[in-house]
Amino acid sequence: MEKLIIATRKSQLALWQSEYIKAELLKHYPNMQIELKTFSTKADKILDVPLAKIGGKGLFTKELEIALANKEAHIAVHSLKDVPVEFEEGFVLSALSKRFDPRDALLSEKYSSIQELPQGAIIGTTSLRRRMELKLLRPDIELKDLRGNINTRIAKLKAGEYDAIILAATGVQKLQIEDEVKYFSPISIDDMIPSMGQATLGIETLDNKEIMDIVSVLHDKNAEIEATIERDFVRTLEGGCQVPIGVKATIIDENSVDVRAIVGMPDGSEYIQEDLIADIEEYKTTGKTLAQIFIDQGAKELLARAENVAFK
Repeated sequence: MEKLIIATRKSQLALWQSEYIKAELLKHYPNMQIELKTFSTKADKILDVPLAKIGGKGLFTKELEIALANKEAHIAVHSLKDVPVEFEEGFVLSALSKRFDPRDALLSEKYSSIQELPQGAIIGTTSLRRRMELKLLRPDIELKDLRGNINTRIAKLKAGEYDAIILAATGVQKLQIEDEVKYFSPISIDDMIPSMGQATLGIETLDNKEIMDIVSVLHDKNAEIEATIERDFVRTLEGGCQVPIGVKATIIDENSVDVRAIVGMPDGSEYIQEDLIADIEEYKTTGKTLAQIFIDQGAKELLARAENVAFK
């Protein structure tokens, strides 16, 4: 193939990620012409409503899939945390990048950690998972919705609308804007379990062997192991991208993987949390196994109630 077109969202972070994938591909195919083509997704257009209230699947991906189907592009680059666990027929998750920093991070002009925040501090986040985990750490804080791209969110913080905001560490690190705020503090996974797939890039294609073979050079086996466990966990619980679920698989060594997960109500009033050490060779069943432990404790009913709260 002489020319490859990458479908991407228009945000600064999405463009960085697609340029990164382009550069990685050019290492293997130096003579290939690779272009980026930008699209706006539903999530990009609706900026005044929390994503959980928009509902539905594929808020960040649908328009890119349409571009693939219409042969306007050959591959689409996604943040894996935004990719639904089920694909429509004909579409394939063909490669996963090596994982970047999966942690959430606190950004603040005044405070260096969640523990240091004063009583009743105002924290910006719209993520139901982050809301739940923050309330478990600090029941006294006030949570306030936060939408927009990374730069918009940081501008709102610097304007004094929030005492701190919570973002994915990897986005700030990729754009090299850590120094734009006084405190950029990644949060230990012991304190906040990330979203499934957070900090991994997913490469979506049509079910086309030529394209799938081309992008296979990007695939990272460790990312596959972790993502498979995390996505299977969410799939088995039948939880979408916008409900309060945290799950993080971490490869410990060549034999074992540690999986931490949490589900609950957005206000932290109820939750289920478990930690499982599993045989790495069983990664294709580990996510389902852990999800069943949660289901036996009432996780599906808990998530149904959490979803009803979120979508009101």
